[in-house]
Amino acid sequence: MEKRRRFLILQKQQDIIHTRITMNRLSIYVKNLSEYIEIPRGETLGEIGRRLAGRLGFEPVCALVNNKNEDLWFELYHPKQIEFQPLTTASATRVYTRSLCMLLYRAVTRCYPGARLRIEHTISGGYYCRLDGVGEVDGETAEALAAEMKALIARDLPFEPHECLTADAIGIFRAQGLDDKVELLETTRELYTRYYSLDGICDSYYGPLVQSTRWLSVFALKPYNEGLLLLGFDRHNPSEVSHEVRQEKMFKAFVDYLRFNNIVGVRNVGELNRMVEHGMAARLISLAEALHEKIIAGISDDIARRYHDGGARVVLVAGPSSSGKTTTTKRLAIQLMTNLLKPQIISLDNYFINRENTPRDEDGDYDYESLYALDLKQFNDDLNAIIAGEEVELPTYNFELGCRQYKGDMIHLDEGSVLLIEGIHGLNPELTAAIADNMKYRVYVSALTTLSIDDHNWIPTSDNRLLRRIIRDARYRGTSPEESIRRWPSVRRGEEKWIFPFQENADATFNSSLLFELGVMKEYADALLKTVPNDVPEYAEAYRLRKFLSYFAAIGDANIPPTSLLREFLGGSSFKY
Repeated sequence: MEKRRRFLILQKQQDIIHTRITMNRLSIYVKNLSEYIEIPRGETLGEIGRRLAGRLGFEPVCALVNNKNEDLWFELYHPKQIEFQPLTTASATRVYTRSLCMLLYRAVTRCYPGARLRIEHTISGGYYCRLDGVGEVDGETAEALAAEMKALIARDLPFEPHECLTADAIGIFRAQGLDDKVELLETTRELYTRYYSLDGICDSYYGPLVQSTRWLSVFALKPYNEGLLLLGFDRHNPSEVSHEVRQEKMFKAFVDYLRFNNIVGVRNVGELNRMVEHGMAARLISLAEALHEKIIAGISDDIARRYHDGGARVVLVAGPSSSGKTTTTKRLAIQLMTNLLKPQIISLDNYFINRENTPRDEDGDYDYESLYALDLKQFNDDLNAIIAGEEVELPTYNFELGCRQYKGDMIHLDEGSVLLIEGIHGLNPELTAAIADNMKYRVYVSALTTLSIDDHNWIPTSDNRLLRRIIRDARYRGTSPEESIRRWPSVRRGEEKWIFPFQENADATFNSSLLFELGVMKEYADALLKTVPNDVPEYAEAYRLRKFLSYFAAIGDANIPPTSLLREFLGGSSFKY
Protein backbone atom coordinates (compact mmCIF):
# COMPACT_ATOMS: atom_id res chain seq x y z
CA MET A 1 0.00 0.00 0.00
CA GLU A 2 2.76 2.40 0.94
CA LYS A 3 4.56 1.84 -2.39
CA ARG A 4 1.29 2.38 -4.23
CA ARG A 5 0.64 5.63 -2.33
CA ARG A 6 4.17 6.92 -3.08
CA PHE A 7 3.76 6.01 -6.74
CA LEU A 8 0.51 7.96 -7.00
CA ILE A 9 2.04 10.99 -5.24
CA LEU A 10 5.04 10.92 -7.60
CA GLN A 11 2.79 10.56 -10.65
CA LYS A 12 0.67 13.51 -9.49
CA GLN A 13 3.77 15.66 -8.99
CA GLN A 14 4.97 14.78 -12.50
CA ASP A 15 1.54 15.62 -13.94
CA ILE A 16 1.65 19.00 -12.20
CA ILE A 17 5.13 19.71 -13.56
CA HIS A 18 4.04 18.61 -17.08
CA THR A 19 0.93 20.83 -16.88
CA ARG A 20 3.01 23.80 -15.81
CA ILE A 21 5.47 23.22 -18.66
CA THR A 22 2.62 22.81 -21.13
CA MET A 23 0.89 25.96 -19.86
CA ASN A 24 4.10 27.91 -20.43
CA ARG A 25 4.52 26.76 -24.03
CA LEU A 26 2.38 26.99 -27.13
CA SER A 27 2.40 25.88 -30.74
CA ILE A 28 2.40 28.40 -33.61
CA TYR A 29 2.26 27.81 -37.35
CA VAL A 30 5.09 29.49 -39.29
CA LYS A 31 3.81 29.93 -42.82
CA ASN A 32 7.29 30.59 -44.23
CA LEU A 33 8.35 27.10 -43.11
CA SER A 34 4.96 25.39 -43.62
CA GLU A 35 5.22 23.84 -40.16
CA TYR A 36 4.24 24.20 -36.52
CA ILE A 37 6.88 25.11 -33.96
CA GLU A 38 6.72 25.18 -30.18
CA ILE A 39 7.70 28.36 -28.34
CA PRO A 40 7.67 29.67 -24.76
CA ARG A 41 4.43 31.53 -24.05
CA GLY A 42 4.99 35.30 -24.19
CA GLU A 43 7.99 35.14 -26.55
CA THR A 44 8.25 38.07 -28.98
CA LEU A 45 8.23 37.86 -32.74
CA GLY A 46 11.72 39.32 -32.72
CA GLU A 47 13.08 36.53 -30.52
CA ILE A 48 11.44 33.87 -32.68
CA GLY A 49 12.57 35.53 -35.91
CA ARG A 50 16.20 35.74 -34.81
CA ARG A 51 16.15 32.09 -33.79
CA LEU A 52 14.69 31.06 -37.15
CA ALA A 53 16.67 33.48 -39.32
CA GLY A 54 18.93 30.73 -40.64
CA ARG A 55 15.99 28.61 -41.76
CA LEU A 56 14.03 31.58 -43.10
CA GLY A 57 16.96 32.81 -45.18
CA PHE A 58 16.48 36.41 -43.97
CA GLU A 59 16.19 38.45 -40.79
CA PRO A 60 12.54 39.53 -40.45
CA VAL A 61 11.52 43.19 -40.30
CA CYS A 62 7.98 42.49 -39.12
CA ALA A 63 5.44 39.65 -39.37
CA LEU A 64 1.85 38.99 -40.36
CA VAL A 65 0.09 37.54 -37.33
CA ASN A 66 -3.17 35.97 -38.48
CA ASN A 67 -2.73 38.23 -41.53
CA LYS A 68 -2.31 41.45 -39.50
CA ASN A 69 1.04 43.22 -39.70
CA GLU A 70 2.76 43.48 -36.31
CA ASP A 71 6.12 44.77 -35.09
CA LEU A 72 8.76 42.45 -33.67
CA TRP A 73 7.92 43.47 -30.09
CA PHE A 74 4.60 41.61 -30.42
CA GLU A 75 4.27 38.89 -27.74
CA LEU A 76 2.54 35.58 -28.41
CA TYR A 77 0.23 34.09 -25.78
CA HIS A 78 -2.10 32.07 -28.00
CA PRO A 79 -1.69 29.85 -31.07
CA LYS A 80 -1.28 31.99 -34.22
CA GLN A 81 -0.30 31.78 -37.85
CA ILE A 82 2.91 33.74 -38.38
CA GLU A 83 4.40 34.89 -41.68
CA PHE A 84 7.70 36.71 -41.23
CA GLN A 85 8.32 39.54 -43.70
CA PRO A 86 11.67 40.29 -45.38
CA LEU A 87 12.64 43.86 -46.16
CA THR A 88 11.52 43.74 -49.81
CA THR A 89 7.84 43.00 -49.13
CA ALA A 90 5.34 45.86 -49.35
CA SER A 91 4.40 45.60 -45.68
CA ALA A 92 8.05 45.63 -44.52
CA THR A 93 8.89 48.53 -46.84
CA ARG A 94 6.15 50.61 -45.20
CA VAL A 95 7.55 49.66 -41.77
CA TYR A 96 11.02 50.79 -42.84
CA THR A 97 9.76 54.08 -44.27
CA ARG A 98 7.67 54.97 -41.20
CA SER A 99 10.66 54.22 -38.95
CA LEU A 100 12.93 56.38 -41.10
CA CYS A 101 10.48 59.25 -40.65
CA MET A 102 10.56 58.93 -36.86
CA LEU A 103 14.36 58.79 -37.01
CA LEU A 104 14.36 62.05 -38.99
CA TYR A 105 11.97 63.60 -36.46
CA ARG A 106 14.35 62.69 -33.61
CA ALA A 107 17.26 64.21 -35.55
CA VAL A 108 15.30 67.44 -36.08
CA THR A 109 14.53 67.75 -32.37
CA ARG A 110 18.25 67.36 -31.60
CA CYS A 111 19.69 69.61 -34.32
CA TYR A 112 16.94 72.26 -34.48
CA PRO A 113 14.96 72.34 -31.24
CA GLY A 114 11.58 73.99 -31.74
CA ALA A 115 11.53 73.42 -35.52
CA ARG A 116 8.47 71.82 -37.12
CA LEU A 117 8.96 68.84 -39.42
CA ARG A 118 6.23 68.21 -42.01
CA ILE A 119 6.50 65.15 -44.25
CA GLU A 120 4.07 66.15 -46.98
CA HIS A 121 4.01 63.70 -49.89
CA THR A 122 5.96 61.35 -52.13
CA ILE A 123 7.90 62.87 -55.02
CA SER A 124 10.96 62.05 -57.14
CA GLY A 125 11.38 58.58 -55.62
CA GLY A 126 11.36 59.85 -52.03
CA TYR A 127 9.42 61.87 -49.46
CA TYR A 128 9.23 65.65 -49.51
CA CYS A 129 9.80 67.24 -46.11
CA ARG A 130 9.41 70.85 -44.99
CA LEU A 131 11.28 72.22 -42.02
CA ASP A 132 9.69 75.32 -40.50
CA GLY A 133 11.50 77.55 -38.05
CA VAL A 134 15.10 77.04 -39.20
CA GLY A 135 15.47 79.70 -41.89
CA GLU A 136 16.84 78.58 -45.23
CA VAL A 137 16.95 74.81 -45.72
CA ASP A 138 20.07 73.93 -47.71
CA GLY A 139 22.82 71.35 -48.13
CA GLU A 140 24.27 72.18 -44.73
CA THR A 141 20.89 71.49 -43.11
CA ALA A 142 20.60 68.14 -44.88
CA GLU A 143 24.15 67.15 -43.90
CA ALA A 144 23.63 68.02 -40.22
CA LEU A 145 20.41 66.01 -40.01
CA ALA A 146 21.84 63.03 -41.93
CA ALA A 147 24.88 62.96 -39.60
CA GLU A 148 22.61 62.92 -36.54
CA MET A 149 20.47 60.15 -38.06
CA LYS A 150 23.59 58.05 -38.66
CA ALA A 151 24.71 58.62 -35.06
CA LEU A 152 21.32 57.40 -33.80
CA ILE A 153 21.59 54.34 -36.06
CA ALA A 154 25.06 53.53 -34.71
CA ARG A 155 23.64 53.52 -31.15
CA ASP A 156 21.11 50.79 -32.12
CA LEU A 157 18.31 52.49 -30.18
CA PRO A 158 14.95 50.73 -29.76
CA PHE A 159 11.65 51.98 -31.17
CA GLU A 160 9.62 51.02 -28.11
CA PRO A 161 5.83 50.56 -28.45
CA HIS A 162 3.43 51.88 -25.79
CA GLU A 163 -0.32 51.95 -25.34
CA CYS A 164 -2.19 54.26 -23.01
CA LEU A 165 -5.42 56.18 -22.60
CA THR A 166 -5.83 58.61 -25.48
CA ALA A 167 -6.17 61.45 -22.98
CA ASP A 168 -2.68 60.64 -21.69
CA ALA A 169 -1.27 60.38 -25.24
CA ILE A 170 -2.75 63.80 -26.02
CA GLY A 171 -0.86 65.19 -23.05
CA ILE A 172 2.41 63.63 -24.26
CA PHE A 173 2.05 65.04 -27.79
CA ARG A 174 0.92 68.45 -26.57
CA ALA A 175 4.06 68.66 -24.41
CA GLN A 176 6.15 67.95 -27.54
CA GLY A 177 4.34 70.65 -29.53
CA LEU A 178 2.68 68.13 -31.89
CA ASP A 179 -0.63 69.98 -32.09
CA ASP A 180 -1.58 68.23 -35.34
CA LYS A 181 -1.53 64.88 -33.51
CA VAL A 182 -3.49 66.35 -30.64
CA GLU A 183 -6.23 67.48 -33.00
CA LEU A 184 -6.29 64.11 -34.76
CA LEU A 185 -6.65 62.19 -31.48
CA GLU A 186 -9.29 64.59 -30.18
CA THR A 187 -11.41 64.09 -33.30
CA THR A 188 -11.02 60.30 -33.71
CA ARG A 189 -12.21 59.72 -30.11
CA GLU A 190 -10.52 56.35 -29.56
CA LEU A 191 -10.22 55.29 -25.92
CA TYR A 192 -6.64 53.99 -26.22
CA THR A 193 -3.75 55.12 -28.41
CA ARG A 194 -0.63 53.24 -29.48
CA TYR A 195 2.60 55.20 -29.94
CA TYR A 196 6.37 54.68 -30.05
CA SER A 197 9.25 56.23 -28.15
CA LEU A 198 12.79 56.72 -29.44
CA ASP A 199 15.61 58.24 -27.42
CA GLY A 200 13.30 60.34 -25.26
CA ILE A 201 10.73 61.50 -27.85
CA CYS A 202 7.35 60.02 -28.79
CA ASP A 203 5.47 59.73 -32.08
CA SER A 204 2.54 57.79 -33.53
CA TYR A 205 2.04 56.06 -36.87
CA TYR A 206 -0.79 54.05 -38.34
CA GLY A 207 1.36 50.93 -38.61
CA PRO A 208 4.29 49.18 -36.93
CA LEU A 209 7.93 50.32 -36.87
CA VAL A 210 11.21 48.39 -36.93
CA GLN A 211 12.58 47.11 -33.63
CA SER A 212 15.66 49.34 -33.52
CA THR A 213 17.55 52.00 -35.43
CA ARG A 214 20.18 49.57 -36.75
CA TRP A 215 17.71 48.56 -39.47
CA LEU A 216 17.79 52.01 -41.06
CA SER A 217 21.32 52.27 -42.43
CA VAL A 218 20.26 52.79 -46.06
CA PHE A 219 18.91 56.30 -46.64
CA ALA A 220 19.82 59.72 -48.00
CA LEU A 221 18.69 63.25 -47.21
CA LYS A 222 19.04 65.96 -49.84
CA PRO A 223 17.95 69.56 -50.36
CA TYR A 224 14.90 69.66 -52.65
CA ASN A 225 13.30 72.94 -53.73
CA GLU A 226 12.54 74.75 -50.44
CA GLY A 227 12.71 71.59 -48.31
CA LEU A 228 14.33 68.18 -48.09
CA LEU A 229 13.99 64.90 -49.96
CA LEU A 230 14.17 61.78 -47.77
CA LEU A 231 15.17 58.70 -49.76
CA GLY A 232 14.91 55.13 -48.50
CA PHE A 233 16.31 51.95 -50.01
CA ASP A 234 15.97 50.87 -53.63
CA ARG A 235 13.33 48.12 -53.76
CA HIS A 236 15.27 46.32 -56.49
CA ASN A 237 18.54 46.52 -54.54
CA PRO A 238 17.88 47.06 -50.80
CA SER A 239 21.55 47.70 -50.06
CA GLU A 240 21.45 50.90 -52.14
CA VAL A 241 19.60 54.19 -51.76
CA SER A 242 16.70 54.69 -54.15
CA HIS A 243 17.42 56.92 -57.13
CA GLU A 244 16.12 60.47 -57.25
CA VAL A 245 13.98 61.22 -60.31
CA ARG A 246 13.25 64.88 -61.00
CA GLN A 247 9.52 65.56 -61.22
CA GLU A 248 9.14 69.32 -61.43
CA LYS A 249 5.67 69.30 -63.02
CA MET A 250 4.36 66.87 -60.43
CA PHE A 251 5.92 68.91 -57.64
CA LYS A 252 4.21 72.07 -58.90
CA ALA A 253 0.86 70.28 -58.94
CA PHE A 254 1.38 69.30 -55.30
CA VAL A 255 2.43 72.83 -54.31
CA ASP A 256 -0.60 74.41 -55.99
CA TYR A 257 -2.98 72.15 -54.09
CA LEU A 258 -1.16 72.59 -50.78
CA ARG A 259 -1.64 76.34 -51.13
CA PHE A 260 -5.35 75.73 -51.63
CA ASN A 261 -5.40 73.50 -48.53
CA ASN A 262 -3.79 76.28 -46.50
CA ILE A 263 -6.36 78.85 -47.64
CA VAL A 264 -9.28 76.51 -46.92
CA GLY A 265 -7.73 75.57 -43.56
CA VAL A 266 -7.74 71.81 -44.14
CA ARG A 267 -4.17 70.49 -44.21
CA ASN A 268 -4.61 67.28 -42.23
CA VAL A 269 -7.25 64.81 -41.12
CA GLY A 270 -7.72 66.46 -37.74
CA GLU A 271 -8.65 69.75 -39.42
CA LEU A 272 -10.93 67.92 -41.85
CA ASN A 273 -12.70 66.19 -38.96
CA ARG A 274 -13.14 69.53 -37.17
CA MET A 275 -14.78 70.97 -40.26
CA VAL A 276 -17.17 68.02 -40.38
CA GLU A 277 -17.93 68.41 -36.66
CA HIS A 278 -18.81 72.06 -37.22
CA GLY A 279 -21.21 71.27 -40.07
CA MET A 280 -18.97 72.73 -42.80
CA ALA A 281 -18.62 69.63 -45.00
CA ALA A 282 -21.02 71.00 -47.64
CA ARG A 283 -18.94 74.19 -47.94
CA LEU A 284 -15.75 72.16 -48.32
CA ILE A 285 -17.34 70.04 -51.06
CA SER A 286 -18.38 73.21 -52.94
CA LEU A 287 -14.88 74.69 -52.67
CA ALA A 288 -13.10 71.52 -53.81
CA GLU A 289 -15.47 71.02 -56.74
CA ALA A 290 -15.06 74.67 -57.77
CA LEU A 291 -11.29 74.26 -57.79
CA HIS A 292 -11.60 71.24 -60.09
CA GLU A 293 -13.82 73.17 -62.47
CA LYS A 294 -11.47 76.15 -62.49
CA ILE A 295 -8.43 74.01 -63.33
CA ILE A 296 -10.24 72.08 -66.07
CA ALA A 297 -11.47 75.36 -67.55
CA GLY A 298 -7.88 76.67 -67.55
CA ILE A 299 -6.66 73.58 -69.41
CA SER A 300 -9.48 74.05 -71.94
CA ASP A 301 -8.46 77.68 -72.49
CA ASP A 302 -4.86 76.60 -73.13
CA ILE A 303 -5.96 73.94 -75.63
CA ALA A 304 -8.14 76.48 -77.44
CA ARG A 305 -5.23 78.93 -77.72
CA ARG A 306 -2.99 76.25 -79.20
CA TYR A 307 -5.76 75.07 -81.52
CA HIS A 308 -6.19 78.54 -82.99
CA ASP A 309 -2.41 78.78 -83.38
CA GLY A 310 -2.54 75.73 -85.64
CA GLY A 311 -1.88 72.91 -83.13
CA ALA A 312 -3.66 70.83 -80.45
CA ARG A 313 -5.92 68.86 -82.78
CA VAL A 314 -5.46 65.71 -80.65
CA VAL A 315 -5.80 65.91 -76.85
CA LEU A 316 -4.38 62.92 -74.96
CA VAL A 317 -5.71 62.43 -71.41
CA ALA A 318 -3.64 59.88 -69.51
CA GLY A 319 -3.02 58.71 -65.97
CA PRO A 320 -2.84 55.66 -63.71
CA SER A 321 -5.70 53.40 -62.66
CA SER A 322 -8.64 55.08 -60.90
CA SER A 323 -7.25 58.56 -61.35
CA GLY A 324 -10.53 59.81 -62.84
CA LYS A 325 -9.44 60.09 -66.47
CA THR A 326 -12.89 59.37 -67.87
CA THR A 327 -14.76 62.07 -65.93
CA THR A 328 -11.91 64.53 -66.47
CA THR A 329 -12.18 63.94 -70.23
CA LYS A 330 -15.96 64.43 -70.19
CA ARG A 331 -15.72 67.64 -68.16
CA LEU A 332 -12.91 68.89 -70.39
CA ALA A 333 -15.12 68.24 -73.43
CA ILE A 334 -17.81 70.49 -71.93
CA GLN A 335 -15.29 73.28 -71.31
CA LEU A 336 -13.94 72.97 -74.85
CA MET A 337 -17.45 73.53 -76.16
CA THR A 338 -17.59 76.81 -74.22
CA ASN A 339 -14.44 77.69 -76.20
CA LEU A 340 -16.44 77.06 -79.42
CA LEU A 341 -14.65 73.80 -80.21
CA LYS A 342 -16.34 70.48 -81.00
CA PRO A 343 -14.82 67.63 -78.92
CA GLN A 344 -14.99 63.99 -80.00
CA ILE A 345 -13.98 61.32 -77.47
CA ILE A 346 -12.19 57.99 -77.95
CA SER A 347 -11.48 55.65 -75.00
CA LEU A 348 -8.35 53.53 -75.34
CA ASP A 349 -10.03 50.88 -73.17
CA ASN A 350 -12.16 50.00 -76.18
CA TYR A 351 -9.03 48.93 -78.06
CA PHE A 352 -8.05 46.15 -75.64
CA ILE A 353 -7.23 42.94 -77.45
CA ASN A 354 -9.33 39.89 -76.57
CA ARG A 355 -8.64 38.68 -73.06
CA GLU A 356 -7.04 35.37 -74.05
CA ASN A 357 -4.43 37.26 -76.09
CA THR A 358 -3.58 39.76 -73.34
CA PRO A 359 0.09 39.75 -72.18
CA ARG A 360 0.81 38.21 -68.78
CA ASP A 361 2.77 39.80 -65.95
CA GLU A 362 5.43 38.13 -63.81
CA ASP A 363 2.75 36.51 -61.62
CA GLY A 364 0.93 35.07 -64.62
CA ASP A 365 -1.98 37.54 -64.36
CA TYR A 366 -3.32 39.47 -67.32
CA ASP A 367 -1.27 42.65 -67.68
CA TYR A 368 -3.88 45.23 -68.65
CA GLU A 369 -1.38 48.02 -67.92
CA SER A 370 0.89 46.88 -70.76
CA LEU A 371 0.86 49.02 -73.89
CA TYR A 372 0.60 45.77 -75.81
CA ALA A 373 -2.70 44.91 -74.16
CA LEU A 374 -4.03 47.36 -76.78
CA ASP A 375 -4.57 46.60 -80.45
CA LEU A 376 -2.09 49.26 -81.56
CA LYS A 377 -2.47 48.52 -85.27
CA GLN A 378 -6.26 48.87 -85.22
CA PHE A 379 -6.05 52.01 -83.10
CA ASN A 380 -3.54 53.70 -85.41
CA ASP A 381 -5.47 52.64 -88.52
CA ASP A 382 -8.62 54.19 -87.06
CA LEU A 383 -6.78 57.29 -85.83
CA ASN A 384 -5.19 57.98 -89.21
CA ALA A 385 -8.53 57.50 -90.94
CA ILE A 386 -10.28 59.87 -88.53
CA ILE A 387 -7.64 62.58 -88.95
CA ALA A 388 -7.90 62.14 -92.73
CA GLY A 389 -11.56 63.09 -92.47
CA GLU A 390 -13.10 59.63 -92.84
CA GLU A 391 -16.06 58.38 -90.85
CA VAL A 392 -14.97 55.47 -88.64
CA GLU A 393 -16.89 52.92 -86.55
CA LEU A 394 -15.41 52.78 -83.05
CA PRO A 395 -15.21 49.50 -81.09
CA THR A 396 -16.60 48.86 -77.60
CA TYR A 397 -14.83 46.51 -75.19
CA ASN A 398 -17.05 44.12 -73.25
CA PHE A 399 -15.26 43.67 -69.90
CA GLU A 400 -17.54 40.83 -68.81
CA LEU A 401 -16.89 38.76 -71.96
CA GLY A 402 -13.32 40.00 -72.44
CA CYS A 403 -13.70 40.85 -76.11
CA ARG A 404 -14.09 43.81 -78.49
CA GLN A 405 -17.49 44.44 -80.11
CA TYR A 406 -18.88 46.85 -82.70
CA LYS A 407 -22.25 48.50 -82.03
CA GLY A 408 -22.45 51.14 -84.75
CA ASP A 409 -20.70 53.96 -82.82
CA MET A 410 -19.48 56.25 -85.59
CA ILE A 411 -17.06 59.19 -85.40
CA HIS A 412 -16.26 61.93 -87.92
CA LEU A 413 -14.27 65.12 -87.37
CA ASP A 414 -15.88 68.32 -88.62
CA GLU A 415 -14.41 71.80 -88.90
CA GLY A 416 -13.51 72.96 -85.41
CA SER A 417 -13.38 69.41 -83.99
CA VAL A 418 -10.87 68.32 -81.37
CA LEU A 419 -10.18 64.64 -80.79
CA LEU A 420 -9.94 63.64 -77.11
CA ILE A 421 -8.21 60.28 -76.50
CA GLU A 422 -8.53 58.96 -72.96
CA GLY A 423 -6.49 56.08 -71.55
CA ILE A 424 -3.53 55.15 -69.38
CA HIS A 425 -1.02 55.21 -72.28
CA GLY A 426 -1.86 58.62 -73.70
CA LEU A 427 1.54 60.12 -72.86
CA ASN A 428 3.53 57.21 -74.29
CA PRO A 429 5.09 58.47 -77.57
CA GLU A 430 4.77 54.99 -79.09
CA LEU A 431 0.97 55.19 -78.96
CA THR A 432 0.69 58.12 -81.37
CA ALA A 433 4.07 58.02 -83.13
CA ALA A 434 2.46 58.94 -86.47
CA ILE A 435 1.05 62.23 -85.11
CA ALA A 436 3.29 65.32 -85.12
CA ASP A 437 4.06 66.63 -81.63
CA ASN A 438 2.72 70.11 -82.33
CA MET A 439 -0.68 68.53 -83.08
CA LYS A 440 -0.87 66.92 -79.62
CA TYR A 441 -1.82 68.34 -76.24
CA ARG A 442 -1.06 66.01 -73.31
CA VAL A 443 -2.96 66.05 -70.00
CA TYR A 444 -1.76 63.92 -67.09
CA VAL A 445 -4.41 63.05 -64.47
CA SER A 446 -3.62 61.59 -61.06
CA ALA A 447 -5.05 61.69 -57.53
CA LEU A 448 -2.14 63.55 -55.90
CA THR A 449 -3.40 63.42 -52.34
CA THR A 450 -2.24 66.54 -50.49
CA LEU A 451 -4.09 65.89 -47.24
CA SER A 452 -1.94 64.45 -44.43
CA ILE A 453 -3.00 62.34 -41.47
CA ASP A 454 -0.67 64.54 -39.41
CA ASP A 455 2.73 66.20 -39.88
CA HIS A 456 4.60 62.88 -39.91
CA ASN A 457 2.02 60.66 -41.66
CA TRP A 458 1.21 61.51 -45.28
CA ILE A 459 -1.50 59.78 -47.29
CA PRO A 460 -0.07 57.71 -50.18
CA THR A 461 -1.71 58.62 -53.49
CA SER A 462 -1.87 54.91 -54.32
CA ASP A 463 -4.09 54.25 -51.26
CA ASN A 464 -6.56 56.87 -52.47
CA ARG A 465 -6.70 55.27 -55.92
CA LEU A 466 -6.95 51.74 -54.55
CA LEU A 467 -9.99 52.69 -52.47
CA ARG A 468 -11.61 54.29 -55.52
CA ARG A 469 -10.91 51.15 -57.53
CA ILE A 470 -12.29 48.79 -54.86
CA ILE A 471 -15.57 50.73 -54.75
CA ARG A 472 -15.88 51.15 -58.54
CA ASP A 473 -15.00 47.56 -59.43
CA ALA A 474 -17.40 46.13 -56.84
CA ARG A 475 -20.20 48.40 -58.09
CA TYR A 476 -19.70 48.25 -61.86
CA ARG A 477 -17.45 45.30 -62.74
CA GLY A 478 -18.55 42.60 -60.33
CA THR A 479 -15.07 42.37 -58.82
CA SER A 480 -14.75 41.49 -55.14
CA PRO A 481 -12.60 43.66 -52.83
CA GLU A 482 -10.39 40.63 -52.27
CA GLU A 483 -9.71 40.33 -56.00
CA SER A 484 -9.12 44.09 -56.39
CA ILE A 485 -6.53 43.97 -53.61
CA ARG A 486 -4.91 40.85 -55.06
CA ARG A 487 -4.54 42.48 -58.48
CA TRP A 488 -3.25 45.83 -57.16
CA PRO A 489 0.49 44.96 -56.98
CA SER A 490 0.36 43.93 -60.64
CA VAL A 491 -1.43 47.17 -61.51
CA ARG A 492 1.23 49.17 -59.65
CA ARG A 493 4.09 47.37 -61.41
CA GLY A 494 2.44 48.11 -64.75
CA GLU A 495 2.05 51.78 -63.88
CA GLU A 496 5.71 52.09 -62.93
CA LYS A 497 6.73 50.54 -66.24
CA TRP A 498 4.21 51.99 -68.67
CA ILE A 499 2.80 55.22 -67.21
CA PHE A 500 4.98 57.01 -64.64
CA PRO A 501 8.08 57.33 -66.89
CA PHE A 502 6.07 59.57 -69.25
CA GLN A 503 4.22 61.81 -66.77
CA GLU A 504 6.66 64.71 -67.13
CA ASN A 505 5.82 64.80 -70.87
CA ALA A 506 2.47 66.41 -70.00
CA ASP A 507 1.51 69.90 -71.13
CA ALA A 508 -0.85 70.09 -68.15
CA THR A 509 -1.16 68.11 -64.91
CA PHE A 510 -4.58 67.77 -63.29
CA ASN A 511 -4.77 66.69 -59.65
CA SER A 512 -8.01 64.73 -59.44
CA SER A 513 -7.99 64.31 -55.65
CA LEU A 514 -10.70 66.02 -53.60
CA LEU A 515 -10.07 67.16 -50.02
CA PHE A 516 -13.27 65.56 -48.76
CA GLU A 517 -13.28 62.28 -50.70
CA LEU A 518 -11.75 59.91 -48.14
CA GLY A 519 -14.39 60.97 -45.62
CA VAL A 520 -17.08 60.19 -48.20
CA MET A 521 -15.52 56.91 -49.32
CA LYS A 522 -15.05 55.73 -45.72
CA GLU A 523 -18.40 53.99 -45.29
CA TYR A 524 -18.53 52.71 -48.88
CA ALA A 525 -15.05 51.19 -48.63
CA ASP A 526 -15.29 49.95 -45.04
CA ALA A 527 -18.42 47.92 -45.81
CA LEU A 528 -16.62 46.26 -48.74
CA LEU A 529 -13.35 45.69 -46.89
CA LYS A 530 -15.21 43.93 -44.08
CA THR A 531 -16.14 41.20 -46.55
CA VAL A 532 -12.51 40.15 -47.08
CA PRO A 533 -12.06 36.90 -45.10
CA ASN A 534 -9.29 36.89 -42.51
CA ASP A 535 -7.90 33.56 -43.77
CA VAL A 536 -6.66 35.02 -47.09
CA PRO A 537 -3.44 37.04 -47.67
CA GLU A 538 -5.47 40.06 -48.88
CA TYR A 539 -6.87 40.47 -45.37
CA ALA A 540 -3.66 42.21 -44.28
CA GLU A 541 -4.21 45.01 -46.80
CA ALA A 542 -7.94 45.18 -46.08
CA TYR A 543 -7.19 45.52 -42.36
CA ARG A 544 -4.58 48.22 -42.99
CA LEU A 545 -6.98 50.23 -45.16
CA ARG A 546 -9.75 49.95 -42.57
CA LYS A 547 -7.35 51.19 -39.89
CA PHE A 548 -6.41 54.09 -42.16
CA LEU A 549 -10.06 55.00 -42.81
CA SER A 550 -10.83 54.92 -39.08
CA TYR A 551 -9.11 58.29 -38.70
CA PHE A 552 -11.72 60.03 -40.87
CA ALA A 553 -15.05 61.42 -39.78
CA ALA A 554 -17.71 60.11 -42.18
CA ILE A 555 -19.08 62.60 -44.73
CA GLY A 556 -22.39 61.99 -46.51
CA ASP A 557 -22.53 62.20 -50.30
CA ALA A 558 -25.79 64.19 -50.58
CA ASN A 559 -23.99 67.44 -51.46
CA ILE A 560 -21.69 65.94 -54.09
CA PRO A 561 -22.84 67.17 -57.51
CA PRO A 562 -23.66 64.65 -60.29
CA THR A 563 -20.78 66.03 -62.38
CA SER A 564 -18.23 65.36 -59.61
CA LEU A 565 -15.27 63.21 -60.51
CA LEU A 566 -15.99 61.14 -57.40
CA ARG A 567 -19.35 60.08 -58.90
CA GLU A 568 -17.39 57.99 -61.43
CA PHE A 569 -16.63 55.64 -58.53
CA LEU A 570 -19.57 56.05 -56.16
CA GLY A 571 -22.36 56.18 -58.73
CA GLY A 572 -24.99 58.86 -59.29
CA SER A 573 -23.11 60.63 -62.09
CA SER A 574 -24.88 62.59 -64.78
CA PHE A 575 -22.27 61.32 -67.25
CA LYS A 576 -22.65 58.04 -69.12
CA TYR A 577 -19.73 55.64 -68.70
